[in-house]
Amino acid sequence: MRVNILNRVVVSLVISGALLMGTSIPTNAQENQDKQQRKQQRKAEQQQNEQQQAAQKQTNKQQRKQQAQAEQQQQSQQQSQAAQKQANKQQRQQQTQADQQRAQAEQQRQQSQAAQKQANKQQRQQQSQVDQQRQQHSQVDQQRSSNDRQQRVQQQQQRETQYRQQLEEQQRVTQQRTALLQQQRRMAQYRYQQQYWLRLQQIRIQNARSYNYNRNSYFYAAPNYRYSRGGSYYETNQYGANLLRQAVNYGYEQGFRSGQADRQDRWQSSYEDSYAYQDANYGYSGYYVDQSDYNYYFREGFRRGYEDGYDSRNQYGRYSNGRYSILGAVLSAILNLQSLR
Repeated sequence: MRVNILNRVVVSLVISGALLMGTSIPTNAQENQDKQQRKQQRKAEQQQNEQQQAAQKQTNKQQRKQQAQAEQQQQSQQQSQAAQKQANKQQRQQQTQADQQRAQAEQQRQQSQAAQKQANKQQRQQQSQVDQQRQQHSQVDQQRSSNDRQQRVQQQQQRETQYRQQLEEQQRVTQQRTALLQQQRRMAQYRYQQQYWLRLQQIRIQNARSYNYNRNSYFYAAPNYRYSRGGSYYETNQYGANLLRQAVNYGYEQGFRSGQADRQDRWQSSYEDSYAYQDANYGYSGYYVDQSDYNYYFREGFRRGYEDGYDSRNQYGRYSNGRYSILGAVLSAILNLQSLR
């Protein structure tokens, strides 16, 4: 009985379990489906939240970036405003300095004009004084020039008179020397002396013509050269300087020819015994310089020319175009002419 009861109970339990299982299967499936939907919904919500958060982050990032840009713009604007203020301040300072400089320049200009006016006034006064002095000097110079011209005229007259007085003595000495050379049978020196005398007469005629042509110019020509002789200084103009140069050159040429003649005659060397050296008037006609000055420089050239001619050398001069002439450096050393201007 108990067994039956147990069986019945078992059967009932089995049936109840079957019924429960039958009813629980669809219930579990529904629950699983709901769970799945809720899970998907949560996932979708989570994704949506993540997207919203990402979007919010992006928005926040953009907002921060925009804020930073705005702050930078504001800062840049503030800096620009500060720079503009500084520039305006500097501009005002520069304008002030420019105004001050213009004021100073104007003041300096006015002072310069005043100083220039004063300087012009002083210059006019000085020029007036200079003009007065020049006028006074001109009057003095004219008087001095007139006196100098008068003195030169007197000197020239004395030179011409003295020279004419010596011509007769010169002719007498020439004749004596000619006779002596013939006695000594110094034929080369005799021929040279004859040529010397003949050429001397020709040069006198040429000098007279030249002097007549330049006479007035010579009297008005102021001294522009200085030379020294015997420890004393002398002044002369261009005409006198040219004649002194000519004296040295003529002296060298005649000395060379006289030296050659003595060598050809086999006569002992002695330039002081030569008639041309003793006469020393070759090329002189009483014009422009004193006879003593001309004689001195003629003999200086003659001595050097005689040594070259007697020794057949060209130490002091050279031969060119048929003439013997002294070297320029030697000529300058002998004369030592110094310009006065």
